[in-house]
Amino acid sequence: MGDQIFVEGIKFHGFHGLTKLERQVGVRLSVDVTLELDLETSGRSDRMADTLDYGAVHKTVIEVGRGRLLDELLARFEAERVTVRVRKETPVLDGIVDAVGVQMTRTRAGRAS
Repeated sequence: MGDQIFVEGIKFHGFHGLTKLERQVGVRLSVDVTLELDLETSGRSDRMADTLDYGAVHKTVIEVGRGRLLDELLARFEAERVTVRVRKETPVLDGIVDAVGVQMTRTRAGRAS
């Protein structure tokens, strides 16, 4: 499957990290989400009912962004595969770094029941 819907650069302030400072003061996070699904029907019909609402994806990231985001996206949307990339834009490091982060992919087939 090669069809994808993506939402990039969803930004919010989060309190994640190993250091006490990151957990107390927080850091700015930027999240990119890619959902893979069959878009053939929606491409032909151009109807919202035949695709997924990227506005709802954005809302889910903001709402759940501090928890189990991959699981929640697979539960809420009919995607076969979801990739989430989270970047800390203000990492606590000695030196100048644009961002640090993690990227994870999960599939509907690999999801625990």
